[in-house]
Amino acid sequence: MSSNFKLIKKDGNARRGELITVHGTVQTPLFMNVGTVAAIKGGVSSEDLENIGCQVELSNTYHLHVRTGDELIKRFGGLHRFMDWNRPILTDSGGFQVFSLASMRKIKEEGVTFRSHIDGHKIFMGPEESMRIQSNLGSTIAMAFDECPPAKAEREYVLPSVQRTERWLERCKAEMDRLNSLEDTINKSQLLFGINQGAVYNDIRIENAKRISELDLPGYAIGGLAVGETHEEMYDVLDNTAPHLPEDKPRYLMGVGTPANILEAVDRGIDMFDCVYPSRNGRHGHLYTHHGKININNAKYAEDDRPIEEGCGCPACRRYSRAYIRHLHKAGEMLGLRLCVLHNLYFYNHLMEEIRDAIDEGRYKEFKNSLIGDLNGSD
Repeated sequence: MSSNFKLIKKDGNARRGELITVHGTVQTPLFMNVGTVAAIKGGVSSEDLENIGCQVELSNTYHLHVRTGDELIKRFGGLHRFMDWNRPILTDSGGFQVFSLASMRKIKEEGVTFRSHIDGHKIFMGPEESMRIQSNLGSTIAMAFDECPPAKAEREYVLPSVQRTERWLERCKAEMDRLNSLEDTINKSQLLFGINQGAVYNDIRIENAKRISELDLPGYAIGGLAVGETHEEMYDVLDNTAPHLPEDKPRYLMGVGTPANILEAVDRGIDMFDCVYPSRNGRHGHLYTHHGKININNAKYAEDDRPIEEGCGCPACRRYSRAYIRHLHKAGEMLGLRLCVLHNLYFYNHLMEEIRDAIDEGRYKEFKNSLIGDLNGSD
């Protein structure tokens, strides 16, 4: 398979690249804004995402399947038309729900039986079902269906789980090839990313990375991290696993993370990220700056006429003071949530621009070291 990824430059292990898709070319390293049900929580529109520099939006297969339904979205022409977003979309496969809905699921070779978290009705999802749902959604990138074992699971559980996920990946690839050949498929250029698993067992991770790399997919993710292990354990897994994924394919670290996590992961060769932190924390008034996190609810901001961060170009910082945004939060006004979410998403996307510039200019280590201590701080 010809690569959709162009590796432009390396600075140590940090990588600067371009991912070419049917919905446009995006610059890496990049952060994907998480819109689980085709919307960012906090009243953020597709137009807002364009204005704050979002390159890729991420939605979730399971959640869109159980609420509204992928077949209805297909009748609208797919997710891009449904949410009026003309840049790339990545859809998570539903595999993470195998982990997060552990009390409501049963795993077999064929796939997983869930109980819907909405009304309790029974749902079956396997590799083929996940690919069909994602094809109906018409996303740019579809993630393979996998099981995400808990980070601290016993080795005796993790190894057969990973081996089953490898078999599921082969079924995902076969089904996507079939779907992309059909006349009524919305996006016949949909890309499939495989997912590396193995909890914190580096030998299992490495062997899995080698096996899935043989399938020559358009991209690869490292999953099953930020689910209970320490940051040091996560970084150790990345140090050991990333070198065994193809050099000429994008590497996506799923569900990570804090700004400091991202800086460390880029330094270990990761190209793509997603996380709910910026929107979730924003809704609670916890705001990211280059000098650490601030809690806008704190009394010391009641008369603070400065923006959230001096020099920030986000919609909140261009017009409003900390005092006003704090007032909105305390008054329970939706505008307060919206402004905070916009600020945090802008911060993450702008941080990725700074990372790309630093790699382009051959100063990534210096950039990371100058910033990472401040990012870990909070008021």
